Amino acid sequence: MVKYNLFFKYSAMLNTGILTISDKGSRGQREDKSGEVIREMLSGINSTVVKYEIVPDEQGVIADKLAEWADSGGLDVILTTGGTGLGPRDVTPEATLSVLDKTVPGIAEAMRARSLEKTPMAVLSRATAGVRGQCLIINLPGSPKGVQECLGVIVNTLPHAVEIIKGEVTEHSNPDTKRN
Repeated sequence: MVKYNLFFKYSAMLNTGILTISDKGSRGQREDKSGEVIREMLSGINSTVVKYEIVPDEQGVIADKLAEWADSGGLDVILTTGGTGLGPRDVTPEATLSVLDKTVPGIAEAMRARSLEKTPMAVLSRATAGVRGQCLIINLPGSPKGVQECLGVIVNTLPHAVEIIKGEVTEHSNPDTKRN
C-alpha cells in the first residue's frame, strides 16, 4: 500500500464519499475495482469514507446524488469514478457541472497533464472538478489504473483545498520555505 505525505498540516478528518458511475456495476454485473483503489489511496491521508454508492450512467441520478451528498453537510470531498469519456453513456461531467457553485479547473488539468505523460488518449478525458457549498467534487476515470494515476496527482492537495473551502485558511505560502 502506498502512503502519501501531506505538505499541509490538516488535523481534522476528511469525510469522503465515493460515487461510482457504472451501468453494469449498479446492476451487480461488475465489481467496483476503481472505488476500491480510491478507498486504498485515501487511507494514506487523514480521511474516512462515510458514503459509498454505485449508480447507473444517468445524468439526473448522478446529479441528484451529488447534490444530496454535498448538501447534507457530512462530506468534505466527493470522488466520482467513471463516465468521463466520450461514450454515449458518459455523462458524469455534465451531471457534475449542473450542481457545482464554482469550478476548479486546475484539478482536472493536473490530472490530464499527468495522464498525458503515459498516454496520448488522456486528451479524451472530460473529467471536471469544483465546489458545491463546502464540498469539493472531483471526477476520476473509471479504470483502476486511471484512478491511481489521477488521484495520485491531487490526493495531497485535498486537505488544503478543504481548509480553503471551509474558510479555515486564508494565507498561502510555499511549504518548502520557512517563515521568519
